[in-house]
Amino acid sequence: MTRATTRTTLDLTGLKCPLPALKTRKALKPLQPGDQLEVHCTDPLSVIDIPNLIRETGDTVEITERNEARIVFLIKKANGSIDAANAALRS
Repeated sequence: MTRATTRTTLDLTGLKCPLPALKTRKALKPLQPGDQLEVHCTDPLSVIDIPNLIRETGDTVEITERNEARIVFLIKKANGSIDAANAALRS
């Protein structure tokens, strides 16, 4: 039996750099592979910071939406974390 994936919404509107990226990283840690994290931001720097964070973690930004009021990222948790991959390389 396969596990159903979940979608978690993280409202970071009103927060300024670096808080959106830091809180996104923290919210991704407990997620299981395949789960989705929907992140809502208003900080214009998040369009740089969050994709850079996702490249570091090895996860995937599936959708980015931007309008005058907010920026929305839909992030899919990858099968393995970058921390696990780095640990395997060190051993």
